[in-house]
Amino acid sequence: MTSITDNDIHIACETLLVEKQGIQELITSLQNDNNLSAAFNQTIEKISTLQGRVVLTGIGKSGHIAKKVQATLASTGTASFFVHPAEAAHGDLGMIQPGDVVLAISASGETAELASIISHTKRFGIFLIAISTNAQSTLARAANISMTLPKSKEACPYGLAPTTSTIMQLALGDALAITLLKKRDFSASDFGIYHPGGRLGSKLKAVRDLMHTNQEIPLGSPDMPILEAIMEMTRKALGCIGIVTTEGLLVGLITDGDLRRTLDKDIRKLTAKDVMNTNPMTVQEDILAAEALRLMNNNQHPITCLFVTNQQHQPIGVLHIHDLLRAGIA
Repeated sequence: MTSITDNDIHIACETLLVEKQGIQELITSLQNDNNLSAAFNQTIEKISTLQGRVVLTGIGKSGHIAKKVQATLASTGTASFFVHPAEAAHGDLGMIQPGDVVLAISASGETAELASIISHTKRFGIFLIAISTNAQSTLARAANISMTLPKSKEACPYGLAPTTSTIMQLALGDALAITLLKKRDFSASDFGIYHPGGRLGSKLKAVRDLMHTNQEIPLGSPDMPILEAIMEMTRKALGCIGIVTTEGLLVGLITDGDLRRTLDKDIRKLTAKDVMNTNPMTVQEDILAAEALRLMNNNQHPITCLFVTNQQHQPIGVLHIHDLLRAGIA
């Protein structure tokens, strides 16, 4: 097996530096090229108000980039799918409907395989957006909006293998997706809806997905004898009890720790209000469970349970550290 040499690392770093320069040229172009910035803004405006889907297309290396951009758009709330231009000419054109937007990616803008899709957009009045490096190409001239990338040096020493150009295509696609995400106020909780599986899905679960509700919530009144409060805590097995008024407002919390601190007193004479913490930490049901965990750990004295309240400060759930452990978050 051939060992890696310093020269290999030098070549790798040179490749990355050339691609880095391409990204910098793209940034400069977005900032200073009125044509590119205007086209980018028009694209954002068109897609953000779109009722249909964004149809990504491209072939070869540009096709691979188009697939990745499509996946990023879909995962961040923009309805989209990929159509292979060769398959489009054999029936898949029916997937592209009036009201959709086609986003075609081609470095040269002269990709022959895109001809059927371009013709289809013209025939049915479907909006076409192009990403290429040639403003005078067939694709760019046919498009309603054309975003022209700078003609930066390829990292390939022969200038043949698409390297810098595809990195720039991908970067511009990511820029579109993230700009749309922020324009729509797409939240981390929204992101979780599209990523329910795996460890990422666990990290993006909301408190509402894990909390105990209804009859599982341990509750008592301020005047409840502490022995009855202990019985309620034992029945619900969450190590705490919420103390509520007759109107259902949360006014206190008793935990196992609070009980241990009363062992030097005659607990038979105590009521819940004598023991409870009158300023318990609470959370809303729509925050991420990971954020709830952070609050538990950042407390001066780490806590094991949190009451979940609504806008009226009425308890609607309880989140325990064990719930977070089971979900793979803690």
